[in-house]
Amino acid sequence: MVDGMTKGWVRLQAVAVSGSIAEGVLLTVLPLVAVSITTDPTEVSLVQVVGQAPWLLCSLFAGVLIDRVRRTAVLGLAYAVQACAALALAVAAASGALSLPLLLVVAFVVTSAQVLGDGASGALVPDVVPPSALAAANTRLILLDQGVVRFVVPPVAGYLVAFGFGLPLWPALVAALAALLLSRGIPERPVTPSGQHPLRDIGDGLRFLVGTPLLRSITVAVALGSFAASAQIAMFVLYAHEVLHLGPTGYGVLLACMSVGWVAASFVVHRVVRRLGYAWSMRLAQVGMVVAHALIAVMPPWAVAVGLVLFLESAIIMVWNVCSQSSRQRFTPTGLLGRVLTSHRALAWGLTPLGALAGGLVADGFGLRAVYVMGAAVQAVALVVAWLRLSPEAFAAAEAADAVEPEGTASART
Repeated sequence: MVDGMTKGWVRLQAVAVSGSIAEGVLLTVLPLVAVSITTDPTEVSLVQVVGQAPWLLCSLFAGVLIDRVRRTAVLGLAYAVQACAALALAVAAASGALSLPLLLVVAFVVTSAQVLGDGASGALVPDVVPPSALAAANTRLILLDQGVVRFVVPPVAGYLVAFGFGLPLWPALVAALAALLLSRGIPERPVTPSGQHPLRDIGDGLRFLVGTPLLRSITVAVALGSFAASAQIAMFVLYAHEVLHLGPTGYGVLLACMSVGWVAASFVVHRVVRRLGYAWSMRLAQVGMVVAHALIAVMPPWAVAVGLVLFLESAIIMVWNVCSQSSRQRFTPTGLLGRVLTSHRALAWGLTPLGALAGGLVADGFGLRAVYVMGAAVQAVALVVAWLRLSPEAFAAAEAADAVEPEGTASART
């Protein structure tokens, strides 16, 4: 059993690397293509709006699928869809058929694949590592996804775009196909479908998430933070171009600064969480996110300084994300895990299309810096939620309830 878990964990990491290469290329190329077509802030933000819509529209149904069929099959489907998106965009670039409507379709498809892939891989983690290793395992996966891979991919993709938008998309296609093949060998626990109507399955996942005070508070804080971050991300390519006066390579380097922050934090996050505990780690992370938004709003247009802030912000977010994901995996029964993970994303990330749209409207009416002022204000509300609801006592209560309630009881109770 130990050998199977070890092999499964190694293969899951390999899938994360391959899949993140493909995803990193696509997420770097899409906004650059959009800016080459139009510089209107509202139109550019539409790529982010449509691209984030699947978190709201598809997450709940993805959770049902993850809890009803083999999770490795869902993971493979996600990378098959991602490969098709990379191929379609590469062919369009080679034939001169790139357009804003095409970008919107590809953005929606790429994120739909991400909804399936992230949900399935998150549900597979407890199958291949013991509960005591969840924080360390999630740190490693976030490092592979957001750190090492995206540290290399954004500047390289940005550089290759200078020679043609289609050039980096062919390696993305190969990487997605590699992730598809690797996903087939991951061991997993058998899935026992409930046999009830899918809408009732969705309701079970939502009720458990909303009915568990700790998980509900985390979801509210993430929803507010996602709104703020989405507004920032939607306008960041214009901020880099018009405020910092950077080209595609410079834009890719700034994205890489965020990845360096993920990498740096990965070496200490486990020790930070172990020393401070989940509650104080998450509270202090929220403080750091408010400060980061405020600094970008007021600082001079110095690319190096902005890169440093992005580095620190991503390191802080790494701490939050590890605690957030590990909390859902620790306090959710296995049979509900897929639905709870995707329900969280539907509720927490469902605001991202509105955040992206708000970012475009605010930038159009008040300037690009105003987007970060709005972000700091929204993130401050998330800080209040975290400070009041994510206390050491709240985590202790959740651990006590999990210890006395056998698995399956919570599922039946929902």
